[in-house]
Amino acid sequence: MSYTQDSAETLALQALGWLAANDDLLPVFLGSTGASEADLTKQASDPIFLGAVLDFLMMDDAWVIGFCDHLAIPYERIMQARAALPGGEQVHWT
Repeated sequence: MSYTQDSAETLALQALGWLAANDDLLPVFLGSTGASEADLTKQASDPIFLGAVLDFLMMDDAWVIGFCDHLAIPYERIMQARAALPGGEQVHWT
């Protein structure tokens, strides 16, 4: 599946909601990003922040599996959506 920025933002918002509902993982996300709970609402419309949400989820296979199983989507969708958000493009050094 190819993501547009809008569809990638939608998936990232779903990921943010999933994180916010996870009492064990939310503090890890907040600590990793330096965000506060109030920032979650303020930053939810920022594509760069949403990219950071997906970057965070991709740090651990268990988080990818948990989120994707929750939505019943293939595991690679997070990576595909991340590529459509700012900073997610593939860098080729040659």
